[in-house]
Amino acid sequence: MTPLFGSASKRKDPTVTCPTCGFGQMAGLPYCQECGVKMGPGGFARCRDCNAPVGPEARFCPACGMPHGMDDVRPPDPEGENPKIETGYRLDRLDEYGKVQEEIKLDRTITVIGRVGATLNFPDDPYLSPRHAELSFRGGKVFLRDLGSRNGTWRYFEEPHKLQDGDLTMVGSQIFRFRRLGYPGPNPPEADQTRRLGSLTPPNADIASLSQLRSDGSVRDVLHLSPGRDVLIGRDQGDWTFPYDASMSGLHAKIHSEDADFIILDAGSRNGVAITVRGEMELAVGRRFLLGDKTLRLEQS
Repeated sequence: MTPLFGSASKRKDPTVTCPTCGFGQMAGLPYCQECGVKMGPGGFARCRDCNAPVGPEARFCPACGMPHGMDDVRPPDPEGENPKIETGYRLDRLDEYGKVQEEIKLDRTITVIGRVGATLNFPDDPYLSPRHAELSFRGGKVFLRDLGSRNGTWRYFEEPHKLQDGDLTMVGSQIFRFRRLGYPGPNPPEADQTRRLGSLTPPNADIASLSQLRSDGSVRDVLHLSPGRDVLIGRDQGDWTFPYDASMSGLHAKIHSEDADFIILDAGSRNGVAITVRGEMELAVGRRFLLGDKTLRLEQS
């Protein structure tokens, strides 16, 4: 089984249920709107052994009988063959200090990365799903998509990133989930005009939250975010500190308030700040991303 270090919520819907993450959505969409996995006709995944359609509730392939759980189903193969081509790109596998350990040439239109049964396999990485993420080459560009993996695909960013509801972000080895709360309604006055105790100093409206997640996906601590309030996160400096996290810099990240929006920035950390890939994103040359415990960087070959 693939170890957990984060969790995505599962939703049910009377239409089509994604066989990988359980998200419910309208039939006919080519990708799951929650985890990004490719969907087959009618919302089916494909058997990893014989490529036959596997229904959302099926535990065994109806064609060959092979068992299929969350780690066994895989998206349908792309139409046609996937011949070797000259893309002009490679992947650099980096160590914990950012030094190149291996150069991997991208020589196919689609490269699936995973633990087993993929185009590019890292069998020694227990945090990787069997088929974890997909790199697509088209129009001279490279695109990255998570395939409904257990632990997600993460991209590092250097520019500020505006947080969206449901975003998962990684600071050091801590995973945080951003949620929108909305503005609270006004407190009606008491009938006898008695004033309420409590601080009158702004901010007095929490409109978002940042939840620290345990490895099983449960919430440990929660930090509430308010307009006009900036929050610093670090190992031993800032408003929210994690002295037990050796992978976190002394001052690692900043959450900056811009009216009702919240922007996360890298505060010059050594290991960077990452956010989960949702849907498909274009990879720029020099961009680092994380799958399991493997840090990869796209470069021109």
